[in-house]
Amino acid sequence: MRIQRALARAGIASRRKAEELVVAGQVTVNGVVATVGQVVDPVKDRIVVDGRRVGAPPKTVWLLLNKPAGVVTTAHDPAGRKTVFDLVADQPGLTYVGRLDYLTEGALLMTTDGAAAHALTHPSHEVERTYVATVRGDAIGAAREAMRGVALEDGVAHPSAATARPIPGRRHYEFEVTLTEGKHHEVRRLCDALGLEVERLVRTRFGPVRLGVLPSGASRPLNRRESDLISSLVKQPPHGRHGPR
Repeated sequence: MRIQRALARAGIASRRKAEELVVAGQVTVNGVVATVGQVVDPVKDRIVVDGRRVGAPPKTVWLLLNKPAGVVTTAHDPAGRKTVFDLVADQPGLTYVGRLDYLTEGALLMTTDGAAAHALTHPSHEVERTYVATVRGDAIGAAREAMRGVALEDGVAHPSAATARPIPGRRHYEFEVTLTEGKHHEVRRLCDALGLEVERLVRTRFGPVRLGVLPSGASRPLNRRESDLISSLVKQPPHGRHGPR
């Protein structure tokens, strides 16, 4: 990995600050002053910052958090609201994979692998996200219309799946939709364009990882199968309409 990433993974500094340390000549690799972008092996190479040896970075962390409503997906909130980082153990370099808005609940992946987080949320990888919205309106008709594509102000939303089912004893439906674009507030805007009033929105799946019965506000590490599937997704080349031509 590149030297600035190795320093960030080891908890020395943010990647940007680590780059500044390298530029300032405060980092050596095997006794030689490091250069920005230099590739290192944190296990085999002797990396020193200001005379202090940097150990190998900890094993990559992958978590699934069931984000509650009323929690913001950010590291620091100027308004003092609870953030997703308040719900998990402190880990150097931990970041989230795809933002959920303040009122949206459900599956939020978190990891110490920033490059993987970026790859999984980039449109070119077309990673599926499944949402279940509790709605009022003609959800059955909306599901049929959604599959034909729905024009939004920033382009046409193309769900890969959309279904609706009535909620027994209520005048509401569960509108389930699977998307790959990951646009800002896409599901809420899609429902609005389809004439549906959203009362609750839950992301139930991100790629191969399903929310299941994880309680609201709780988190768990990914199992081996999930981690392997995530790794495979990250390694796949970009494809589809967002990929290289």
